[in-house]
Amino acid sequence: MAHTIQQTIAAFLEAGPFAVVGASIDRSKYGNKVLRCYQQHGREVFPINARADEVEGLKAYATLASLPVKVRAISVITPPAITEQVVREAAAAGVTHIWMQPGAESDEAIRSAEALGMAVIAGGPCLLVVMGYREG
Repeated sequence: MAHTIQQTIAAFLEAGPFAVVGASIDRSKYGNKVLRCYQQHGREVFPINARADEVEGLKAYATLASLPVKVRAISVITPPAITEQVVREAAAAGVTHIWMQPGAESDEAIRSAEALGMAVIAGGPCLLVVMGYREG
């Protein structure tokens, strides 16, 4: 049964805890804003950034595999070629929902995630718009 994008988004938002792959320490970048958006909404979220010890006061992890808990839903803000690797890592880590932020997706990454049984949000809305993000 095909789900509407709204149903897929609702399922994603219910799936937590969450991880942001491509979390950035630069507050002007989407990889930072998406993380802060989860924080603003009181969601348990883990930043994935191999080059930072922490992002927005949260301990950062180099990979999904290194997280202390299993996350079911991830936001991906990485270049498309990296997103394809992230999909494989996510499947191995038990992630069931993946939201590729606009610009992170590729046809290959989407096909791969769907083939691995993940619910995919791509080529559509931005999490910041759907959840409601406040700059501050």
